[in-house]
Amino acid sequence: MKTTVTITVLFLAITFKSFSQNIHQKIDSILKVTHQKNPNISISLGLVKDNQLYFKAYGNLSRISNQKVDENSLFEIASITKIITANLIAQAQLEQKLKITDFIDDYLPNAYQLNKNLQQKIKISDLASHQSGLPDIDFRSLIMANSQQPTDAVNQETLSKIINNCNELIDFGNYRYSTIGYILLGQILETVYKKTYPEILNENLIQPLKLTSTYSTDFNVDNKVQGYNSEGGTQELFNWGITGPAGLVKSNTLDMVTYLKIVLNQKSRLGKAAILCEKIKYNKDGRQLGLGLNIIKYKKNTVFLKTGDLLGQSSIIAYDREHKWGLVFFLNQRNHSLRQELFKNIFEIIKTK
Repeated sequence: MKTTVTITVLFLAITFKSFSQNIHQKIDSILKVTHQKNPNISISLGLVKDNQLYFKAYGNLSRISNQKVDENSLFEIASITKIITANLIAQAQLEQKLKITDFIDDYLPNAYQLNKNLQQKIKISDLASHQSGLPDIDFRSLIMANSQQPTDAVNQETLSKIINNCNELIDFGNYRYSTIGYILLGQILETVYKKTYPEILNENLIQPLKLTSTYSTDFNVDNKVQGYNSEGGTQELFNWGITGPAGLVKSNTLDMVTYLKIVLNQKSRLGKAAILCEKIKYNKDGRQLGLGLNIIKYKKNTVFLKTGDLLGQSSIIAYDREHKWGLVFFLNQRNHSLRQELFKNIFEIIKTK
């Protein structure tokens, strides 16, 4: 009997290894073909499936560099930052520092004076699920003024004017993507923790997960990639500033797969917070949102997903809790159509049939 059990376990282990290798080979084939068709774009991918990690990359740090991109290469994670901010908000609820159902009034810095029409109306969860109705920053004008560092022009005075002059919410309760909502979430975190967002990020994510290449303010490292805009021109990585909680964290596939691995562990603090973020907060017109997460349901698969686009890079992070996989990849050029095509092709391989 013991021999039979041992043989069975060994067979299953070999089968699982072969299955994983088959997935990796197919993903590698997709990445290779993608890079052959787009040789100027560098790609770095990380996958965790059934607690096993896999990394693959193609391209160089820049178009004039011979140094290859790998899982340690630093990218802008762009709006993937939003799911980190949402997770930190959920962690704050687990610590009983706030409730996501609380109104934002008592948590905002004194610089904001909400109009009476807005008081006791917007919940923290509304900010995190893009249905607060608040006006947003005019990034088009900022980009026209300074295409390399447009967020440098955004400060507390800018934000205060937008919020304090608002007397009516636009489509409150309906989806409208909001950068300013996540800036406010970052400031709410600073209020309840009495620390800066970079300090909160460090103490609640970077240190516990032992991340070595996730940065907010200081990212002057040798292995950061050069970003390129949609026309192929060089694009600087954005400086950290007040808009940081909405999209300015820098990281690599190694750290982000480590993040996903812990998210998939529902017993971990991060995993418990992620489960709070996965609960549906918006469900209209075929769109479902949690806190910072798009929720995609396809047959047997429920995928939690967030994309990111800055002026010089595109990215995506996705995971399926039930089927125990998580995926992240970065492109060093703003190219959302290529990002979507690449994800679609990889999803066809790893989804549950």
